Amino acid sequence: MLLVESGLVLASLVVAFVHSNLGSRFFGFAERGLNAFARKRARSVIAIGLTAVALRVVLFPVEPIPKPTIHDEFSYLLMSDTFAHGHLANPTHPMWSHFDATYVNQKPTYVSKYFPAQGVFLAFGQAILGHPFWGVCLGIGLMCASICWMLQGWFPPFWALLGAMIAIIRLGTFSYWANSYLGCTLPAIGGALVLGAFPRIKRRASVVDSLLMGIGLMLLASSRPFEGLIFSLPVIAVLLAWIWKRTNKRRDIFARVLVPMTLVLVIGFAGLLYYFWRTTGSPLRTPYQVNLQTQDPVPLFPWQSLRPSSQNTYSQTRALFFGWEMEQYILARTHFVISSITRILQFYLFFLGPVLTLPFFLLPVDQRHWFKRLGRNRTLLLLVLAVSGFGLLLPTYYGPNYAAALTCVVYAFLAVALQSCRRWRWRGKNTGLAIVRAVPVVCFTLLLLRAAAPLPGVPMPNIAPLTWCSPHLFDEFNRSSVETALEAKPGVHLALVRYGTDRAHPVDWVQNLADIDSQKVVWANDLGPQDNKELIRYYKDRKVWLVEPDNMTQQLSPYPAF
Repeated sequence: MLLVESGLVLASLVVAFVHSNLGSRFFGFAERGLNAFARKRARSVIAIGLTAVALRVVLFPVEPIPKPTIHDEFSYLLMSDTFAHGHLANPTHPMWSHFDATYVNQKPTYVSKYFPAQGVFLAFGQAILGHPFWGVCLGIGLMCASICWMLQGWFPPFWALLGAMIAIIRLGTFSYWANSYLGCTLPAIGGALVLGAFPRIKRRASVVDSLLMGIGLMLLASSRPFEGLIFSLPVIAVLLAWIWKRTNKRRDIFARVLVPMTLVLVIGFAGLLYYFWRTTGSPLRTPYQVNLQTQDPVPLFPWQSLRPSSQNTYSQTRALFFGWEMEQYILARTHFVISSITRILQFYLFFLGPVLTLPFFLLPVDQRHWFKRLGRNRTLLLLVLAVSGFGLLLPTYYGPNYAAALTCVVYAFLAVALQSCRRWRWRGKNTGLAIVRAVPVVCFTLLLLRAAAPLPGVPMPNIAPLTWCSPHLFDEFNRSSVETALEAKPGVHLALVRYGTDRAHPVDWVQNLADIDSQKVVWANDLGPQDNKELIRYYKDRKVWLVEPDNMTQQLSPYPAF
């Protein structure tokens, strides 16, 4: 698909320079209709959110509700199940060592290691609508709607609506953000609320906008706190500087801006501290910290030293699951430049790619007009991009979801580039206008091609990793099919998982939900015959199976009798 996208971009450039008026009548009609619709701002935001959800639902035959495939997703689904049953944490199971799982804490409580925002959305989908993925769909709709709302605060309505429509196609359909349980949309919503509220606060100092900025800041803090912090600091600094300069209205601005925002943050952080207390026993200790100290040998930053791991048998097996983290740690520690270039390339491929690079082609020849389009607040967007971009190079790990808060910034610069490119002429031709019109056309064409890929007779494209249409992860390690086979059997089951010494697909199969004993299939670690006897006696009414993920000839077999 990346090659197809590049080919369509090259073809669009040829058409723009050779036959720039191609389809002018159709495009003119469509743009007038879009502009008229965009003028009603609230309606546009609502329409964008509903369209994003509806399109993802329409694509179910092509891209069905996904199965969880990696540790992070199972951990988030544990949190969802916990919240959906009305609890913040679960008691430690008496057989907890058999259920020890990557990215899951067993002590002092049985909980996910992650911050709670994504769990709340997934629990809403699970408890109210019957499946956690509806929480993902809700996040998709709110993300696209918040991007539209943010852009409306910075640009004319037409460009805000166009940018949000592109976001629906690029982020809300076939990206792994829309097809996983990783919570990628929440920091994107938070970033859009923060930056969307900023110009509105400067214009009218509204209490509502201040509350929305506070909600955005809390979404960032409760989903991706480190990335949210480096994103928020420049915004807060510039906002405080602006308030300080308004000497004649400082008291009124303080009452209408800082007080409502502070109230939201106080309530939000009080809730976070309470959650930490219920899950770890201390309001100042997060489940993430507990997990790092008890399970993960790889530190958050490459200049930190590796932590010693436990010497028990299962911990040595579990070390296999941290292979990717270890690779990232070594790369960032020994080859920082290569690691940084890799991250920048991943950022580019996911957020922009060839098609969204089209309007940026004119930046070198039209810098003055380009930056003028950013307006007086351009310093803030550049500052947020620079600070967050540098901050994202520092941690051991990186993926496009780590940069989710910057989504609205990317689309803000895209809107600027589209505006600037539109008026550019080459040898008297409307070449810039043709380039701008090509962007949504290519995006829509790619959407149709990707949707058609799984149809009979149409080969699935070789999708480049981390592009807009990359699959989240394919289930080559086969856990979901083994689970389906066990659930189809009558009765209740205990699956004892025994790993090989050289794992081809290092994903932990031992993943359970909040109430382990009530599950039809309980997944447990094979800790050897003696320890297994105790577990089997505990589950005396269950059929016991041996699951060997690395034995591709027979992954599932009855457990040998003692």
